[in-house]
Amino acid sequence: MANVCVITGGGSGMGLEAAKLMPKDKIIVLAGRTVKKLEGAVEQLKALGFEAYAKACDTSDRESVKELASFAASLGEVKNVINSAGLSPAMADGEKIIRVNALGTVYINQEFSKVMGEGSVIVDVSSNSAYILPSFIIPKKAYALADTDEDKFVNKLLKRSRLAKGDYQRSGFAYSLSKNFVVWYAKKCAYEYGKKGIRVVSLSPGLIATDMGNLEAKDGGMLIPFSCEERMGKPEELGYALATVADERNGYLAGVDVLCDGGSTNGMKEFKKKK
Repeated sequence: MANVCVITGGGSGMGLEAAKLMPKDKIIVLAGRTVKKLEGAVEQLKALGFEAYAKACDTSDRESVKELASFAASLGEVKNVINSAGLSPAMADGEKIIRVNALGTVYINQEFSKVMGEGSVIVDVSSNSAYILPSFIIPKKAYALADTDEDKFVNKLLKRSRLAKGDYQRSGFAYSLSKNFVVWYAKKCAYEYGKKGIRVVSLSPGLIATDMGNLEAKDGGMLIPFSCEERMGKPEELGYALATVADERNGYLAGVDVLCDGGSTNGMKEFKKKK
């Protein structure tokens, strides 16, 4: 049976770059909201020798995620899932960001874990923004509600995001909270799914020179001077990181977050901290 790799948000950026680094014997399924973009990405993969498919999916809709999981499983054994679909503060309001980034992670992990088996891996993409907010602002006790009461979970995070002043800043708070949740939820799933032999890990990029990253460069660019090389990351660099983390041979990397942000988080907190 063929092995299948599913990448959400795979139509461009680091998701597509990760796909290009997968073994050629894997069937690649690229999922996202814009079919035309996905089809163009699939053509790139086919030109490189891959068997690849495009599948429309809204990760904030559980039924849409179920359809994606079913489609992928019909092609073979789902071995790798990289969930890089997401929205940034410049792209949506706080509620939409939370539903895509946070609940989308819940749906991907839950629905794909039903069709995955031993030796498979789920990589949830977070962000170094997960590390920016002080701990007293993060309503971690509300995180478990994502499995039991979605609306209450969303409202709890939205209420906390309203501590910020201004629409963009509130969206930024919601984004950071949603990504902090992704790190937490990936760890939670690692312990739950580990019993089935499914490895779960998260990866947190810094500011990357993708379409999304460029939208955030004006405000998110404040982190660049704190990085080791004082630059944005390249999509191909993050693609390689994702492909490496998702590789089955990396079998003991589970239940942790891989912070791949050029050192900006540690620079901001310690090594380049303003006096």
